[in-house]
Amino acid sequence: MEKTMIDKIKETAEFIRHQSEEMPKIAVILGTGLGDLVNHIEIKKEIPYAEIPNFPVSTVAGHSGKLIFGNLGGKFIVAMQGRFHYYEGYDMKQVTFPVRVFKEIGVETLFVSNAAGGMNKDFVVGDVMIITDHINLFPENPLRGKNYDELGPRFPAMTEAYSHAMVDMADAIAREDGIRLMHGVYVGTPGPTFETPAEYEYFRIIGGDAVGMSTVPEVIVANHAGMKVFGVSVITDLGGKDIHEVPSHEEVQQAAVKAQPVMTHVIKKMLERI
Repeated sequence: MEKTMIDKIKETAEFIRHQSEEMPKIAVILGTGLGDLVNHIEIKKEIPYAEIPNFPVSTVAGHSGKLIFGNLGGKFIVAMQGRFHYYEGYDMKQVTFPVRVFKEIGVETLFVSNAAGGMNKDFVVGDVMIITDHINLFPENPLRGKNYDELGPRFPAMTEAYSHAMVDMADAIAREDGIRLMHGVYVGTPGPTFETPAEYEYFRIIGGDAVGMSTVPEVIVANHAGMKVFGVSVITDLGGKDIHEVPSHEEVQQAAVKAQPVMTHVIKKMLERI
């Protein structure tokens, strides 16, 4: 008999429980070029995705593909080094499967990070943007299909998809430490093409500040599951009708690496205060 999604979640969670004596309350999804945070984790256990039952395997350069358990900012956390993207060919249930598993093992707070293209005229390459809201332009919602009431409600509210309290906490840290932190709305698109100048303009006109190819599906599922979410984007390139540079994946990774110290500092400080 074919396993249901609930069966798969429980099977994977059970496997993970046998890998670590302690279960985390906090999960971090590390996006493109933002793997440096791992170097600050006091690692207790690493599990390659390939060894985890029901887990997809990441196929993108810069995403190494393992779950890391350890201490950061005085808290025991699990970090995803490498995430799954819709453009890789996974369906939305696969893309968001790790978030379901995190909930099952007891995670209550999710940190998500990504690299994004900026269309806000105040942004510069290398800025770190706190995500205050998002616009979902993916062609499919990860909650489409049968709803399992034990996972969350049929029609979850997305009024506060990104925790206001956690945004305030990050702002307080930035003020104390003299860090430039931007705020903005993240537009989630399927990819894998970078945006046309007209698309950048369109996203800006509809209220977007930055655009990327991830994050929104995981955040929807985390909210469905009742988690608190904090999201952050590194602005790795700029787009619009007046911008003529051609972005590449390598440049995106380089810009993300430059912004890593700021992001690492803020997340570590937030973990200390949670």
